[in-house]
Amino acid sequence: MVSSFEVETPHGPARVHLHPAGAATGATRPRRRSAAGNAARAALVLGHGAGGGVGSRDLTRATAVANAADVAVALVEQPYRVAGRRSPAPAAQLDAAWLAVVERLKADELGGLPLIVGGRSSGARVACRTASQANAVGVLCLAFPVHPPGRPDKTRLPELDAVEVPTLVVQGAGDPFGMPPAAPNREVVTVKGTHSLNTDLPAIGDAIAAWLQRVV
Repeated sequence: MVSSFEVETPHGPARVHLHPAGAATGATRPRRRSAAGNAARAALVLGHGAGGGVGSRDLTRATAVANAADVAVALVEQPYRVAGRRSPAPAAQLDAAWLAVVERLKADELGGLPLIVGGRSSGARVACRTASQANAVGVLCLAFPVHPPGRPDKTRLPELDAVEVPTLVVQGAGDPFGMPPAAPNREVVTVKGTHSLNTDLPAIGDAIAAWLQRVV
């Protein structure tokens, strides 16, 4: 059963939507039991894009795929969204709020589980910037915005390059925000579509499922 609750952060309350791990058949690895009593092999914490929420189709697909692989999922709404604002907060505030939520989940609902962090677009950037502080074992990036449209000189690639744990980037072939290169710890999967990643959801799910099997 999905549960929703608020978590206090330095920049106001964030909201978490916790999807317990599903009872997938054929799992070969042992599951752990979180503080919330949900059998799971790992936990995946995902953030939303700058102007959207946690109901985007790619985040929904990622949640379903992870749950089927016995991975608990927490979808996190940043405080500015909870407060009803569409314009994102500055990066430092996003990062601080995100880490406050992650630490709460690690101490309680997702305690004892290997942690994967990620998100779509802006949420992916936040996850990359904070992966080390969160002690994440992997990072999942959906539509990572490499640069503003038409401005390749304004690259955000250093945020991706700084991640030292296994990383999956799922990117639309026609994404105007650019295409990141693969790297030793970074797999890049190109799917049909643009930045919205809503054209080929099965391909997105397949890429995430295969990667999770290797990382968890």
